[in-house]
Amino acid sequence: MSQSRFSGLRNALVLIIALVAIWQLLYWWVGESALASPLATLRYTTRMVTNDTFEGHLADTMRAFGIAFVLSVVIGLLVGFWLGFDHLSRDALEPMIVAVYAIPKLTLYPILLLAFGLGVSAKVAFGVLHGVIPIILFTVTAVRNTRPILLKTGHVMKLTPSQMVRWILFPAAMPEIFTGLRVGFALTLIGTLLAEMFASQRGLGYLLMTGIGLHNVEQIMAVTLLIVVFAAAVSSLLLSIDHRLHRRA
Repeated sequence: MSQSRFSGLRNALVLIIALVAIWQLLYWWVGESALASPLATLRYTTRMVTNDTFEGHLADTMRAFGIAFVLSVVIGLLVGFWLGFDHLSRDALEPMIVAVYAIPKLTLYPILLLAFGLGVSAKVAFGVLHGVIPIILFTVTAVRNTRPILLKTGHVMKLTPSQMVRWILFPAAMPEIFTGLRVGFALTLIGTLLAEMFASQRGLGYLLMTGIGLHNVEQIMAVTLLIVVFAAAVSSLLLSIDHRLHRRA
Protein backbone atom coordinates (compact mmCIF):
# COMPACT_ATOMS: atom_id res chain seq x y z
CA MET A 1 0.00 0.00 0.00
CA SER A 2 1.40 3.40 -0.98
CA GLN A 3 2.17 5.99 1.67
CA SER A 4 -0.44 8.44 0.33
CA ARG A 5 -3.18 5.79 0.33
CA PHE A 6 -2.26 4.68 3.86
CA SER A 7 -2.33 8.31 4.99
CA GLY A 8 -5.77 8.79 3.42
CA LEU A 9 -7.17 5.69 5.15
CA ARG A 10 -5.69 6.80 8.46
CA ASN A 11 -7.21 10.28 8.15
CA ALA A 12 -10.59 8.77 7.23
CA LEU A 13 -10.48 6.47 10.27
CA VAL A 14 -9.56 9.36 12.56
CA LEU A 15 -12.42 11.43 11.12
CA ILE A 16 -14.93 8.60 11.67
CA ILE A 17 -13.80 8.09 15.25
CA ALA A 18 -14.03 11.83 15.92
CA LEU A 19 -17.54 12.05 14.44
CA VAL A 20 -18.75 9.07 16.50
CA ALA A 21 -17.24 10.63 19.64
CA ILE A 22 -18.97 13.95 18.95
CA TRP A 23 -22.21 12.08 18.28
CA GLN A 24 -21.95 10.29 21.64
CA LEU A 25 -21.18 13.53 23.47
CA LEU A 26 -24.19 15.24 21.87
CA TYR A 27 -26.36 12.28 22.93
CA TRP A 28 -25.21 12.63 26.53
CA TRP A 29 -25.90 16.36 26.37
CA VAL A 30 -29.35 16.54 24.71
CA GLY A 31 -30.70 13.16 25.81
CA GLU A 32 -32.58 10.38 24.04
CA SER A 33 -35.67 12.52 23.39
CA ALA A 34 -33.75 14.43 20.71
CA LEU A 35 -30.97 12.07 19.65
CA ALA A 36 -30.24 8.33 19.63
CA SER A 37 -26.85 7.03 20.70
CA PRO A 38 -24.49 5.53 18.09
CA LEU A 39 -24.93 2.02 19.49
CA ALA A 40 -28.74 2.29 19.62
CA THR A 41 -28.77 3.66 16.07
CA LEU A 42 -26.65 0.77 14.79
CA ARG A 43 -28.95 -1.74 16.48
CA TYR A 44 -32.06 -0.13 15.02
CA THR A 45 -30.43 0.13 11.59
CA THR A 46 -29.65 -3.59 11.65
CA ARG A 47 -33.24 -4.42 12.51
CA MET A 48 -34.57 -2.00 9.91
CA VAL A 49 -32.48 -3.25 6.97
CA THR A 50 -33.38 -6.87 7.73
CA ASN A 51 -37.09 -6.01 7.63
CA ASP A 52 -38.85 -7.26 4.50
CA THR A 53 -40.42 -3.86 3.75
CA PHE A 54 -37.14 -1.95 3.83
CA GLU A 55 -35.85 -3.54 0.64
CA GLY A 56 -38.79 -2.12 -1.30
CA HIS A 57 -38.22 1.40 0.07
CA LEU A 58 -34.50 1.22 -0.74
CA ALA A 59 -35.18 -0.10 -4.26
CA ASP A 60 -37.66 2.73 -4.93
CA THR A 61 -35.17 5.38 -3.88
CA MET A 62 -32.28 3.85 -5.82
CA ARG A 63 -34.41 3.42 -8.96
CA ALA A 64 -35.65 7.01 -8.90
CA PHE A 65 -32.18 8.35 -8.09
CA GLY A 66 -30.50 6.22 -10.76
CA ILE A 67 -32.89 7.34 -13.50
CA ALA A 68 -32.62 10.97 -12.38
CA PHE A 69 -28.82 10.92 -12.33
CA VAL A 70 -28.54 9.28 -15.77
CA LEU A 71 -30.94 11.85 -17.22
CA SER A 72 -29.04 14.67 -15.50
CA VAL A 73 -25.75 13.49 -16.98
CA VAL A 74 -27.10 12.97 -20.51
CA ILE A 75 -29.06 16.24 -20.63
CA GLY A 76 -26.31 18.17 -18.85
CA LEU A 77 -23.58 17.04 -21.25
CA LEU A 78 -25.67 17.54 -24.39
CA VAL A 79 -26.82 21.04 -23.39
CA GLY A 80 -23.38 21.93 -21.99
CA PHE A 81 -21.53 21.04 -25.19
CA TRP A 82 -24.18 22.75 -27.31
CA LEU A 83 -23.89 25.99 -25.35
CA GLY A 84 -20.11 25.66 -25.28
CA PHE A 85 -20.05 25.46 -29.09
CA ASP A 86 -22.76 27.99 -29.87
CA HIS A 87 -21.71 31.37 -28.46
CA LEU A 88 -25.00 33.06 -29.36
CA SER A 89 -27.10 30.44 -27.58
CA ARG A 90 -24.75 30.51 -24.60
CA ASP A 91 -24.98 34.28 -24.23
CA ALA A 92 -28.78 34.09 -24.37
CA LEU A 93 -29.44 31.00 -22.25
CA GLU A 94 -26.65 30.85 -19.67
CA PRO A 95 -27.99 33.78 -17.57
CA MET A 96 -31.44 32.15 -17.60
CA ILE A 97 -29.99 28.81 -16.45
CA VAL A 98 -28.08 30.52 -13.64
CA ALA A 99 -31.25 32.34 -12.60
CA VAL A 100 -33.22 29.08 -12.47
CA TYR A 101 -30.42 27.50 -10.45
CA ALA A 102 -30.74 30.27 -7.87
CA ILE A 103 -34.47 29.67 -7.35
CA PRO A 104 -35.30 27.56 -4.25
CA LYS A 105 -36.32 24.28 -5.86
CA LEU A 106 -39.05 23.50 -3.32
CA THR A 107 -41.10 26.38 -4.71
CA LEU A 108 -41.25 24.53 -8.03
CA TYR A 109 -42.24 21.16 -6.57
CA PRO A 110 -46.03 21.81 -6.65
CA ILE A 111 -45.73 22.51 -10.38
CA LEU A 112 -43.86 19.25 -10.88
CA LEU A 113 -46.54 17.38 -8.95
CA LEU A 114 -49.22 18.82 -11.22
CA ALA A 115 -47.21 17.89 -14.30
CA PHE A 116 -46.00 14.42 -13.30
CA GLY A 117 -48.34 13.36 -10.49
CA LEU A 118 -47.40 11.29 -7.47
CA GLY A 119 -44.93 8.48 -7.98
CA VAL A 120 -41.54 7.84 -9.52
CA SER A 121 -41.94 10.42 -12.30
CA ALA A 122 -42.16 13.37 -9.90
CA LYS A 123 -39.17 12.11 -7.90
CA VAL A 124 -37.10 11.71 -11.05
CA ALA A 125 -38.10 15.16 -12.31
CA PHE A 126 -37.22 16.80 -9.00
CA GLY A 127 -33.88 14.98 -8.89
CA VAL A 128 -33.07 16.09 -12.44
CA LEU A 129 -34.06 19.67 -11.60
CA HIS A 130 -31.43 19.68 -8.86
CA GLY A 131 -28.65 17.82 -10.65
CA VAL A 132 -28.73 18.85 -14.30
CA ILE A 133 -27.90 22.56 -13.99
CA PRO A 134 -24.49 22.15 -12.27
CA ILE A 135 -23.49 19.62 -14.93
CA ILE A 136 -24.53 22.06 -17.67
CA LEU A 137 -22.62 24.95 -16.11
CA PHE A 138 -19.45 22.95 -15.44
CA THR A 139 -19.52 21.54 -18.97
CA VAL A 140 -19.98 24.97 -20.53
CA THR A 141 -17.07 26.31 -18.48
CA ALA A 142 -14.90 23.34 -19.40
CA VAL A 143 -15.57 23.77 -23.13
CA ARG A 144 -15.04 27.52 -22.88
CA ASN A 145 -11.65 27.01 -21.16
CA THR A 146 -10.37 24.48 -23.69
CA ARG A 147 -7.05 25.64 -25.10
CA PRO A 148 -7.55 27.42 -28.44
CA ILE A 149 -4.68 25.51 -30.05
CA LEU A 150 -6.65 22.28 -29.64
CA LEU A 151 -9.69 23.77 -31.35
CA LYS A 152 -7.55 25.16 -34.16
CA THR A 153 -6.03 21.72 -34.65
CA GLY A 154 -9.52 20.26 -34.97
CA HIS A 155 -10.50 22.85 -37.56
CA VAL A 156 -7.30 22.22 -39.52
CA MET A 157 -8.08 18.51 -39.53
CA LYS A 158 -11.62 19.41 -40.72
CA LEU A 159 -13.32 17.49 -37.92
CA THR A 160 -17.10 17.50 -37.74
CA PRO A 161 -18.73 18.88 -34.56
CA SER A 162 -19.33 15.37 -33.23
CA GLN A 163 -15.71 14.39 -33.95
CA MET A 164 -14.53 17.62 -32.32
CA VAL A 165 -16.44 16.74 -29.16
CA ARG A 166 -15.30 13.12 -29.16
CA TRP A 167 -11.61 13.53 -29.93
CA ILE A 168 -10.73 16.99 -28.64
CA LEU A 169 -13.26 18.71 -26.37
CA PHE A 170 -14.33 15.75 -24.23
CA PRO A 171 -10.80 14.52 -23.36
CA ALA A 172 -9.54 18.06 -22.75
CA ALA A 173 -12.54 19.09 -20.64
CA MET A 174 -12.96 15.79 -18.78
CA PRO A 175 -11.48 16.91 -15.42
CA GLU A 176 -13.81 19.91 -15.18
CA ILE A 177 -16.78 17.91 -16.48
CA PHE A 178 -16.18 15.20 -13.87
CA THR A 179 -16.27 17.84 -11.15
CA GLY A 180 -19.72 18.79 -12.45
CA LEU A 181 -20.78 15.14 -12.39
CA ARG A 182 -19.62 14.86 -8.78
CA VAL A 183 -21.62 17.93 -7.76
CA GLY A 184 -24.59 16.74 -9.83
CA PHE A 185 -24.52 13.37 -8.08
CA ALA A 186 -24.90 14.94 -4.64
CA LEU A 187 -27.61 17.39 -5.71
CA THR A 188 -29.58 14.75 -7.62
CA LEU A 189 -29.61 12.57 -4.51
CA ILE A 190 -30.82 15.51 -2.42
CA GLY A 191 -33.59 16.31 -4.90
CA THR A 192 -34.78 12.71 -5.02
CA LEU A 193 -34.91 12.43 -1.22
CA LEU A 194 -36.71 15.75 -0.85
CA ALA A 195 -39.35 14.62 -3.34
CA GLU A 196 -39.87 11.45 -1.32
CA MET A 197 -40.16 13.43 1.90
CA PHE A 198 -42.95 15.71 0.72
CA ALA A 199 -45.11 13.65 -1.64
CA SER A 200 -44.43 9.94 -1.70
CA GLN A 201 -45.54 6.72 -0.06
CA ARG A 202 -42.28 4.87 -0.71
CA GLY A 203 -38.56 5.41 -0.33
CA LEU A 204 -35.99 6.45 2.24
CA GLY A 205 -37.29 10.01 2.26
CA TYR A 206 -40.74 8.70 3.12
CA LEU A 207 -39.29 6.64 5.98
CA LEU A 208 -37.51 9.73 7.24
CA MET A 209 -40.70 11.82 7.23
CA THR A 210 -42.62 8.98 8.87
CA GLY A 211 -40.05 8.89 11.65
CA ILE A 212 -40.36 12.66 12.09
CA GLY A 213 -44.16 12.47 12.20
CA LEU A 214 -44.11 9.69 14.80
CA HIS A 215 -41.17 11.25 16.67
CA ASN A 216 -39.30 7.97 16.25
CA VAL A 217 -35.80 9.25 16.94
CA GLU A 218 -34.12 5.91 16.27
CA GLN A 219 -35.76 5.61 12.84
CA ILE A 220 -34.77 9.17 11.96
CA MET A 221 -31.18 8.53 12.98
CA ALA A 222 -31.03 5.13 11.24
CA VAL A 223 -32.30 6.41 7.89
CA THR A 224 -30.07 9.47 8.13
CA LEU A 225 -27.07 7.26 8.89
CA LEU A 226 -27.71 5.08 5.83
CA ILE A 227 -28.07 8.11 3.56
CA VAL A 228 -24.92 9.76 4.95
CA VAL A 229 -22.84 6.58 4.65
CA PHE A 230 -23.96 6.00 1.05
CA ALA A 231 -23.43 9.63 0.00
CA ALA A 232 -20.07 9.90 1.78
CA ALA A 233 -18.75 6.64 0.32
CA VAL A 234 -19.69 7.45 -3.28
CA SER A 235 -18.63 11.10 -2.96
CA SER A 236 -15.23 10.06 -1.57
CA LEU A 237 -14.72 7.72 -4.53
CA LEU A 238 -15.75 10.40 -7.02
CA LEU A 239 -13.52 12.97 -5.29
CA SER A 240 -10.55 10.61 -5.52
CA ILE A 241 -11.15 10.11 -9.25
CA ASP A 242 -11.64 13.88 -9.66
CA HIS A 243 -8.27 14.63 -8.04
CA ARG A 244 -6.58 12.01 -10.22
CA LEU A 245 -8.02 13.49 -13.40
CA HIS A 246 -6.93 17.02 -12.43
CA ARG A 247 -3.41 15.83 -11.61
CA ARG A 248 -3.13 14.16 -15.01
CA ALA A 249 -4.45 17.29 -16.71
